[in-house]
Amino acid sequence: MKKLINGILKALGVLLIVLSVAGYGFYAYLFEREHKYYEVEDPLVKEKLDEWQGLKFGLFLHWGTYSQWGIVESWSLCAEDEPWCVRNSDNYEQYKRDYVALKTTFNPTKFDPEKWAEAASNAGMKYVVFTTKHHDGFCMFDTKTTDYKITSPDVPFSQHPRANISKELFDAFRDEGFMIGAYFSKPDWNSEYFWWPNFATPDRNANYRIDKYPERWQSYVDFAHTQVDELMTDYGRIDILWLDGGWVRPLRPIEASISGFVDGIFRDSGYTQLNIPQSQDMQIAKMAAMAREKQPGLVMVDRYVEGKEENYLTPENHVPGDYNPHPWESSLTMHGGWSWSPDATYRSTREIIHSLIDVVSKNGNLLLNIGPGPDGTWHDEAYEKLEEIGEWLDVNGSAIYGTRGREKFREGKVSFTQNDDGSLNAIYRADEAESGPPAEIEIRSIDVTKSTRVSMLGVGELEWTETSDGLVVKIPEATQEEPPCAFAWSFRITNSS
Repeated sequence: MKKLINGILKALGVLLIVLSVAGYGFYAYLFEREHKYYEVEDPLVKEKLDEWQGLKFGLFLHWGTYSQWGIVESWSLCAEDEPWCVRNSDNYEQYKRDYVALKTTFNPTKFDPEKWAEAASNAGMKYVVFTTKHHDGFCMFDTKTTDYKITSPDVPFSQHPRANISKELFDAFRDEGFMIGAYFSKPDWNSEYFWWPNFATPDRNANYRIDKYPERWQSYVDFAHTQVDELMTDYGRIDILWLDGGWVRPLRPIEASISGFVDGIFRDSGYTQLNIPQSQDMQIAKMAAMAREKQPGLVMVDRYVEGKEENYLTPENHVPGDYNPHPWESSLTMHGGWSWSPDATYRSTREIIHSLIDVVSKNGNLLLNIGPGPDGTWHDEAYEKLEEIGEWLDVNGSAIYGTRGREKFREGKVSFTQNDDGSLNAIYRADEAESGPPAEIEIRSIDVTKSTRVSMLGVGELEWTETSDGLVVKIPEATQEEPPCAFAWSFRITNSS
């Protein structure tokens, strides 16, 4: 009977996963599958989470020694055969040595966090998440746990007065009124307690049997907790601890029952990141309690790990298709990858603004990534895009900030957001060929009354006519020819439902 039950569990598990993956990419699958969200109970965390939800627009910064090669962050160290792990070498061990040696040439002397913070603030961004440590283990802060850090004597930049990059960056953005988020990688491929030199490193996971060497794993947990404690103690107010590396987590019972069977399927289909061969428990609840002793109200983001420390959900590099009532954030790149590339191709300003509208209408926040270069600068195009986004938000910000999404989030080109006072924002997303709004915009699925008012942000009150299921807004010819902004136009509708 037990074998029969296990067989059924395996079959059901495989079927559910295969059906999910067939329709989505890996991160879409993780986010959009049935995923229990645990409501926040701590009143201080809830208060900060509510504040964060109102900010809507944040800056993500992926930066490390890898920027010198203009390659993807960390992943080329991983021995998995995936497109993002491609190396320009046929000698893996030599490649790893050369990668680690990048710290001896890292010298971003043009690092100017105040310039970044000012540009982000002018763009309308309200919070920042910075990679204090990515999977490669290089610390962009002055940790006492390792010499693989920005302040190590063999790093040229360590002699610079602003060598403790995380501290300098957090201080600069905090001075601009930003909420501060510290990205921290749970896996650390430089730590001998995670990737033990005694064994090969076949994939992204710990490369030894944790049940056989529990003391080594506990040493790794203690190492990571100490680093987080340093960040919570010595770097001013921290609002968000953004933990990445969702495969490093306890193994759930259903996964233990089907993991061996599923493993081969996903290796054949390219989803090796779903290979979780053993329980890799980082004792995140203990970490959270420790961190909140130093930072009361800290929002925890244990990405893709269902539980009480996943305070908001984090789909990566895509916008989910539906409204979600729970707090969530879509992280998108401004250019082709997360890290700096010398020939990066940037998304159009129109596309970025439309993504922001789409995310907010579905009740989420947008975290937009820029990869700084090896000298500590951004591409000029990043500043240009941010300036244009800021100009749009100067006109339309009240339709974005402090709003919540709507279950009926879109009608054709029109996306909706809701204000606390009950008013509705209808945002018309223009096609590339549209330099101004059309003469009429129909908005359905709302009930209007004699006291309903419609105004266009940046213009003022407009005329409208009632229809059987909503209204039609009339756009003056002068506004069509000279709109208050480009890319999208917002209409505030009051006294409707």
